[in-house]
Order: sequence, then structure tokens, then C-alpha cells
Amino acid sequence: MTASFPSSRRASTLFCGILVIGLGFAAPAAFAAGGDEGGATGANAGASGAAGAEKKAGMKKTDLTTCAPGQVWDKKTHKCLERHSGVLPDSELTEYAYSLAKADRYQEAIDVLDLLENSNTPRALNYRGYATRKLGRTDEGIGYYLKSVALDPAYPQVREYLGEAYVIQGKFDLAKDQLATIEKLCGSKDCEYYEDLAGALKTAHAL
Repeated sequence: MTASFPSSRRASTLFCGILVIGLGFAAPAAFAAGGDEGGATGANAGASGAAGAEKKAGMKKTDLTTCAPGQVWDKKTHKCLERHSGVLPDSELTEYAYSLAKADRYQEAIDVLDLLENSNTPRALNYRGYATRKLGRTDEGIGYYLKSVALDPAYPQVREYLGEAYVIQGKFDLAKDQLATIEKLCGSKDCEYYEDLAGALKTAHAL
């Protein structure tokens, strides 16, 4: 004997069945969409967190996108171009050289700086000094730093790097002179260049 249900109960049962089936098909798509969105959000959150950590740590800002040896990064086209004189403006080549130096590719950084039409600028000399010092040629690096300082005495980053070179040489008084100059240029000790050089002096037990 077949059980009979009131028409309202049958309609309710039918609606629930359709709803369950519909959710069964919709759930995977919703999960996939949610997974993509969650991944993007996670990536954005990671980037935001990294940027916050970088700012908190007082790290220097630079475009760290680098290409294979013999190439340079073009920020406008977002492509790696074959390296040659005139491939990019001096200002962009200068900053790319610094990106290479910060990526521990010191000789490549110097090679890029060699392409500049005018290599006698405060930034180019500072970055050449940095790359040269990192290659172990501290005296030569100091020479470039001093040329940079002569062109722009109010350039705090070169003061930091010059002070760090003096720390390497054990010339702590000269390093402290640079530290004092950085404090004046920044207007306080709350300055990444001051903090970095002060850290180098503390590590050397000279501060």
C-alpha cells in the first residue's frame, strides 16, 4: 500500500530535493571561485605584510627585478633587453645596477655602470663604490664614495656606505663622523641610514 502525503508535504519534499541537487552542482564551482579569490587575497596580504616588514626594518627601496647576465630590465615594457650602451637612460641603468648589487651580482652591477654616458654622478659613484667594496676592494670603494660625497655632500646613503667601509678598516672615528653627519642630514637618529651605520658600529663593538 503506497503511503500518501498531503499535497503541501509533497511539494515541500520536492523543493528540498531540488535544492540539495542544485547545491551539489554549485558547491564545486563556488569552492573553486573561492579558492582563486582566497589565493589572490593571500598573495596580496603576503605582499602587504612583506612591504610592512620591509618598512619596519628600514630596508632600502629598489627595484629588485633582475635579468640574466648580459641583459637589463626595462620597467616600462616589463621586459629584459639585451645590454648595450644607450639601451636605457642613464638614470634607469644606474638604478638597475644597484638592483644587481643588492642581489649580490656585484661585477655585473659594475659592468652596467660602465655603460653610462655620464658615470660621474653621486648615485652612480655611490653604487660603484658599494659593488666594489662588496668585492673586497674597500680602498677603491672608498675612493668612489668620496667622489660621490664631493658632488653631493647632503646624500645620506653614501655617508652610510662610506661609514661602513671605515668600519671594515677599523677606522671607527671616521665612521662616527659619518654617523653624526647622517643625523644632521636626517634631522634625527630615526633614519634608516643612521640606524644601519650605527648597527655596523655596534656589531664591531665600537659604539
